[in-house]
Amino acid sequence: MLSLSHVDLSIQRIPILRDVSLEIETGTTVGLIGRNGAGKTTVMRAIMGILPINAGEVRVEHQDLHNRPSHHRAPLGIGYLPEDRRLVPHFTVEDNILVSLWATGNQDRARLRWVYELMPEIGRFATRKAMTLYGGQQKLVALARALVAGSNLLLLDEPFEGVAPALAQRLMEVISDLRSEHLSVLISESDYTHSERVVDKVYAIERGRISLMTAPDATPTPS
Repeated sequence: MLSLSHVDLSIQRIPILRDVSLEIETGTTVGLIGRNGAGKTTVMRAIMGILPINAGEVRVEHQDLHNRPSHHRAPLGIGYLPEDRRLVPHFTVEDNILVSLWATGNQDRARLRWVYELMPEIGRFATRKAMTLYGGQQKLVALARALVAGSNLLLLDEPFEGVAPALAQRLMEVISDLRSEHLSVLISESDYTHSERVVDKVYAIERGRISLMTAPDATPTPS
C-alpha cells in the first residue's frame, strides 16, 4: 500500500530525514515511535507532499508521489490527521469533515454517514463551529475528516497527544474498529502507551533514521 525507499529530506539545508525506508502492507496498522523532534511529523509531511524530499521514493499502490502536489493525495484515498488538527475555526464540524470531499469534487456523502455511525458523538455537534469545541473534541473532528478522505490509507500524527485519558481511549477504540475495514494505517506516537495492542509492525525513529522493531521491547534493527 505505502512504501518509502531511501528518503532524504532537508529543511533549510539541515538534514532531517536520512535514508528512511518503511513499508505498510494493505490492511495493516503500523506504528512509528520516537521522541519529540525525532522526525515523526516530518515523515508524515513527506508522505503528504507538504515537505519536498531531496532523494528517494514515496509510493502508494505503486504510484510514485514524489512530484505530485499535496492535494493529489485525497483522490488516492489518503487521509491525514495532523498533530495540530488544522481545523477551520469558523466552519461547522460537518463542513470541516467535508473539506476533503470538496477538494476532490466528490458529492457522495456515504462516507460521511459511515463516519457518523462509527463516531455517533461527532454527529451530535455537527452543526457547531469548530472554534467552540475543546481540544479533545477537535481531535475527534480531525480524525473524522481523515476518515472521510482515507478510504485506503490513514496517516495519524500523534492522535493521542494532549487529550484526556478517556478521550484517548475512545480514539483508540475507533482506530481498533478500523481493522475490520481493511484500511492501512500509520500511527505516530512517542511511546507504546496506546497503540501497542493494535499495531502489526513498529518502526522506531531517532534523529531522522528509521529502524524496524519486531516487538515493543525488541532491539531496533536497521530497515
